[in-house]
Amino acid sequence: MSLPHAILTALLEKPSSGLELTRRFDRSIGYFWSATHQQIYRELGKLEQAGHIRALPSQAPARGQKKEYEVLPAGREALTAWVRRSEDPKPIRDALLLRLRAAAVVGTEGFADELRRHLVLHQAQLEEYLGMEERQFPPERRAAEADRLRHLVLRGGIELERFWTAWLTEALAEFDRDH
Repeated sequence: MSLPHAILTALLEKPSSGLELTRRFDRSIGYFWSATHQQIYRELGKLEQAGHIRALPSQAPARGQKKEYEVLPAGREALTAWVRRSEDPKPIRDALLLRLRAAAVVGTEGFADELRRHLVLHQAQLEEYLGMEERQFPPERRAAEADRLRHLVLRGGIELERFWTAWLTEALAEFDRDH
């Protein structure tokens, strides 16, 4: 997955300015593909140069006015080709798992506190996702395919957070057993 594809997806859902894209990333796409404001603006420029997006004409051009972008046919074709492409799963790269492995070698003093901290963070994220699910996907909004697919993405996040909370609870039980 790449940032240009995330931006094309967001712009196809709704033409937006760079600032609006940043806000939308913070509320949805950013939960699984994060990007800074600067990265988004840099990528918008590249996508515009490549002919994948264009700035919408504004009513009254003014210095400093925000540009709103829309996806051009070439951008839709690029996104469609990317969606249809085969891609293998990426290996997990998680610093906490590596640190736990290292703790097995150098000692675990204080590490249970870090596991507890991560557990609290994952529990909070799970609660946030469950709240989003309740607000954004009531049963009557799950009929359209686009809504069902967006809900499926959120369900993936919910299940990942459930995994982490269960795994961290198990890891802490192992620490308690040895101490």
